[in-house]
Amino acid sequence: MPRSVYVLALGIFAMVTSEFVVAGLMPQMAEGLGATIPQIGYLITAFAVAMAAGGPFLTIALMKLRPKPALLILFAVFLAGNALAATATGYGVMLTARIITGIASQAFFGVAISVCSTVTREEVRGRAIGVAMNGLMLGTLLGLPMATFIGGNMGWRAAFWAISVLTVIAAIATFFGVPKLERPGASGGTFREEVRVFRKARLWVVLATSTLIIGATFSAFSYFNPILTEVSGFSESTVPVLLIAYGAATVIGNNIVGRLADRKTVGVQVVGLALNILFLAGFAIFAHLSVAAVVLMMGVGLVGVTMNPAMATRVQRTGNPGPLVNTVHSSFITLGVIIGSSVGGVFVESFGLRAPLWLGAGMAVLGLLSLLPELAWRRRDAAQAPAAPEPSLTLDPHDVPAPVSAKVRDMV
Repeated sequence: MPRSVYVLALGIFAMVTSEFVVAGLMPQMAEGLGATIPQIGYLITAFAVAMAAGGPFLTIALMKLRPKPALLILFAVFLAGNALAATATGYGVMLTARIITGIASQAFFGVAISVCSTVTREEVRGRAIGVAMNGLMLGTLLGLPMATFIGGNMGWRAAFWAISVLTVIAAIATFFGVPKLERPGASGGTFREEVRVFRKARLWVVLATSTLIIGATFSAFSYFNPILTEVSGFSESTVPVLLIAYGAATVIGNNIVGRLADRKTVGVQVVGLALNILFLAGFAIFAHLSVAAVVLMMGVGLVGVTMNPAMATRVQRTGNPGPLVNTVHSSFITLGVIIGSSVGGVFVESFGLRAPLWLGAGMAVLGLLSLLPELAWRRRDAAQAPAAPEPSLTLDPHDVPAPVSAKVRDMV
């Protein structure tokens, strides 16, 4: 695995840590900015919406650049957004900062995944994406607790300054660790070439599957804290430990999927969705049993967001490995986060805390059904594939090893 893939994972780690930092510092930020807790919650939504809506446009603006300069520019924009957040004097400034960082983060994901595909052989691209996506999993496992700890002990502004320092480190590592690459050719050389691939109906179905996979997981993940405390009976102090265990499960699952994504791209998604239906439905039924709740929550961690390498590999094979396709795919993933968390909140108000788990199971069922057209397309492709030519039985005398006697050579 090229060194640059691990460097890109560090950049993704910085981006994800910034994305989640608000969730761990809501009371402190509300007091410091003179805002309410719900208003601080809107900062998370604003970040996600900025990612989904703005990221592709920033990617388009950078398409004429080589990947490495594009990554460094995105680091600069992201750093500016975090510095603005750290020095924000009011809610409006903080909202602007979150929009800036959200747009830069999404564009970075798209360009970084494209670079992973460029620097690795096609048969190991899924594994490379899995390695890079470890940055996302570790952002949940380590980045959020780290930022929350710094913010809780040194003030919420210190958490954003710490992320800024991490961003600088990741940018320096990218400068020295990512090779100079040419702009993508047919897969991303011009805006028209990148956009043409979106005419494929098959690509839109693949993108919809990714939205449903992530939406199913985040409809549950967004409400793990109240479910674990109010339904499963865990104390507030125990929940962070359980969430760290959940994060560890995502790291394990991500590495397993990364190993299988190249050879079993669709199969991994079928199995992952089927298992997630069982885990989410089981969690909804047995949430009042503490041991069962933890086991089933860990199961969701193993087969939820960990589908990312298989999802990205399938999108690239259906579309292309270009940065715009990868950024739009990330936007559809973010759309899943928005739908899962927001609709899950409506379900909580209407049907109680177990409802988001049932919502997640339902979205996973829809995700499984969205894979059915892929089977039809594969049968069609197999039927249209040209027959393999019959192997030739003619042997060139020059192919005979040198030690063979001249007589045998003549016979041949």
